[in-house]
Amino acid sequence: MLTIDAALERLTTLIDRARKAGATAADAIYVEDASVHAQVRLGELEDVSRSEGAEIGLRVFSGTQVASVSTSDFSSQGFDALVERAVAMAKTAPPDPYAGLAPEEMLLKGPLPDLDLYDATTVDADLLKMDALAAEEAGRAVPGVTNSEGASASAGEVVIAIATSHGVAHGYRTTSHSVSATMVAAGESGMERDYDYASARHRSDLESAEVIGRRAGERTVQRINPIKLASETMPVVYDPRLASGLVGHLIGAITGSSIARKSSFLLDARGKPVFAPGITIREEPRRQRGLRSRPMDGEGLPTQALDIVSDGVLTTWLMESASARQLGERPTGHASRGTSGPPGTSVGNLMLMPGTSSRSDMLRDIKRGFYVVELIGMGVNGITGDYSRGAAGFLIENGELTRPVAEVTIASNLKDMFATLVPADDLELRYGIDAPTVLIPRMTVAGN
Repeated sequence: MLTIDAALERLTTLIDRARKAGATAADAIYVEDASVHAQVRLGELEDVSRSEGAEIGLRVFSGTQVASVSTSDFSSQGFDALVERAVAMAKTAPPDPYAGLAPEEMLLKGPLPDLDLYDATTVDADLLKMDALAAEEAGRAVPGVTNSEGASASAGEVVIAIATSHGVAHGYRTTSHSVSATMVAAGESGMERDYDYASARHRSDLESAEVIGRRAGERTVQRINPIKLASETMPVVYDPRLASGLVGHLIGAITGSSIARKSSFLLDARGKPVFAPGITIREEPRRQRGLRSRPMDGEGLPTQALDIVSDGVLTTWLMESASARQLGERPTGHASRGTSGPPGTSVGNLMLMPGTSSRSDMLRDIKRGFYVVELIGMGVNGITGDYSRGAAGFLIENGELTRPVAEVTIASNLKDMFATLVPADDLELRYGIDAPTVLIPRMTVAGN
């Protein structure tokens, strides 16, 4: 793979050519990735795949007119053709009064902080095969597991570099390692399945394949012979694997583009209570080895820690430069950039901070409720906040998880869910968005 310096040299060369060809401003991003993946099923290797690729995305401005193009041809002739096409497209594009590079005075100055996102450990297909086999073997060894949908392991590396015509020239390298397993169990009412997976920047931080496989098997067996429920209103408890999705719905509603288009159910909520007092949702984009860590955003602005929700109050919108201009504000360092198209919005590592009660104490107070372990479908309306998802999980009776449940729908509105949400104290940092067990005191559970 290219060194950071070599990647930046390509970008600055491309931007210089764009300026000479008539662009009033330009930026470019270089993305190179390589990965290895191994898939097994029933003790046999099903697939080994390797992928490698590198691409440059160029964005050029002609005043307020803008165009984006990309290429994997890094020859001098390829760069000439790319620049010619991009400048010609920009000159025929409709004016966009909000288009432009990030404010120069806000750019990241000096060297990038070292977030320890790169692991130099050598990982080959044989080692990944062993990981996948170990995960599947552990899952299949769980009493009650009758089949396997397979297990997999992968390792990857990415080089990202960004340069602009007004002073940005930064790049960094990341690695990733992951293991997953999906098991099947047969019951009187049919087949059930469940899974587990883990990801890490460094292989040494990855949970063991045996733990991942065993947990997948145990979760699957617990779901054998589910019952159905009559429709009723009850407390709903989200397993941590799913509670993080509620945080994701919040993020989608507070991006600058959603606010500028007036297409968010939280349109007028900034600076106001959205959650109950005491609730904090924190972003840590510079966490060491974090799965969503990054030293800068896609426009070259520095990232920084932020309480997006503080004591229940929504503190900010998440804005890249274009939506910030449209709203008459400043970008917040949340731009994301691919090799084609304009920047979008993304966040770093997110946490719904833990509450004060344990999961067992939370359940103990529920006479009858529903504990969710799987969600199906995408029934969330970002404009109204209406929420309706297919679900499976367990019946809560007198403070205990009892019988498995399938084929129900849980419904409410995200405004009401956020306002009454109660987190437990069992937060673990395992993914890019993390949350503890979460209680929503009142939702409609629709069954028979």
